[in-house]
Amino acid sequence: MLCYNIMLQYLAFNIHYSIFTEMNSILHILNGDSTAYSFKDTGLDGDILVWREVLSEGPLRADISSSEFWRTRAKWISETFNAPIDEYMHNVVDQLGKLNDNYSEINLWFEFDLHCQVNMLGVLALLQKRTDLSPPNIYLICPDSFPGKEDFRGMGELNAKELEYLYDNIRVQLNEIDFAIATEEWKEFITGNPKTLWEDLQLTTFWSNMHALKPAMEAHLKKIEVNTAGLNYIEQTLLDIYNSGIKTKHAIYQAFWKNEKIYGMGDTEIDIYLRSLADKNLIEIPT
Repeated sequence: MLCYNIMLQYLAFNIHYSIFTEMNSILHILNGDSTAYSFKDTGLDGDILVWREVLSEGPLRADISSSEFWRTRAKWISETFNAPIDEYMHNVVDQLGKLNDNYSEINLWFEFDLHCQVNMLGVLALLQKRTDLSPPNIYLICPDSFPGKEDFRGMGELNAKELEYLYDNIRVQLNEIDFAIATEEWKEFITGNPKTLWEDLQLTTFWSNMHALKPAMEAHLKKIEVNTAGLNYIEQTLLDIYNSGIKTKHAIYQAFWKNEKIYGMGDTEIDIYLRSLADKNLIEIPT
């Protein structure tokens, strides 16, 4: 069992992160530009890396540190979202160079939804590839709610003081168990096998500081399973919305987000599945 193996690994090695005296700077990895917009007004020290990928969609390769991984992503992003490859390289790949700097502390700002959780797994996979064998202290800020906000949908809707509140109240330091869990779930996500993912979710009972990862992976399981009509959960949900009489894109987005915020999908991601339904002659492309 994953949980048993993780505990053995932790007890056997009891590895603690060490910090070199020359490493004295802080890096904040933010989940997108909407969070970055408010974050710049916080009083929090450190450099910023804005994560602009959507690893929950499209092709992935096992080694996220390889050039082939990012070439594959660049090609898919360009073809799917009509984005220039050089723009992708600048906004995404060039930013990854910051991970090679000797930061003493790295803060990961990722939310509860599948979109953010998979991006978080990708970041952790990259951090594990660092040549420095004494990695910095790594912390996670992962809100699934916020005081006074009944329909909390993400950090992009928070102001600077509210982001500071999260930093002061929910930030947790990740340990070797968390990295082992992240490694296993990244492997499961890359593999994309519903059977092994289901077994993994049944057997793993301890998630350490990764409190949002299990529901996100459960949502992913629904997404990769196919029903008797040949549709996955996202496609079937959108088809049901469409067949209920909701025919415009904006209205479809709103209906989907109302009950499926666990997926963290933006409108351009939803469009991927609407095009899939149109290609199967099940809907007409909404306007």
